[in-house]
Amino acid sequence: MAMPTVPFSDLSRHSKRVAEIIDRFHRVRVTRRDGEDLFISVARHDDQREETADVAARMIAALLASDEGTRAVLHALPEVFPWARHLSAAETREFVRELVDATRDSVDLDVHSTLHRVIVEWRATARILADPELTARLTRALPDEDHGEVAAP
Repeated sequence: MAMPTVPFSDLSRHSKRVAEIIDRFHRVRVTRRDGEDLFISVARHDDQREETADVAARMIAALLASDEGTRAVLHALPEVFPWARHLSAAETREFVRELVDATRDSVDLDVHSTLHRVIVEWRATARILADPELTARLTRALPDEDHGEVAAP
């Protein structure tokens, strides 16, 4: 079900209609010309979203506590993040660890930007690793700097 969108001006002009939309769809996107868009939702809906995220984070963390669960998470990862196939085994394990930590932060600390940053950064890493020419260019030593040999992934 697509989330409805209303202009910011409708909040004051047609607040009753906007409230009815929120009641029906649980969440509405409010577009603004002079700032970032907003979301308005029914509190119960947001509480349920937070509970869902909490359960998912705890489930993944619990799975990672056993070898069998870790294999299951690593097996499922390419379904959720298809680009993860370009990561090495060590990078994949690090990505999963960071993903779980960031998910816990989003639940426990209400900090969601960390989860977004982890996904964006690992996707960028996979994009680089998917292009051998780009990987070679980015892992070579800079002209005036000698930091020893740079190991290719």
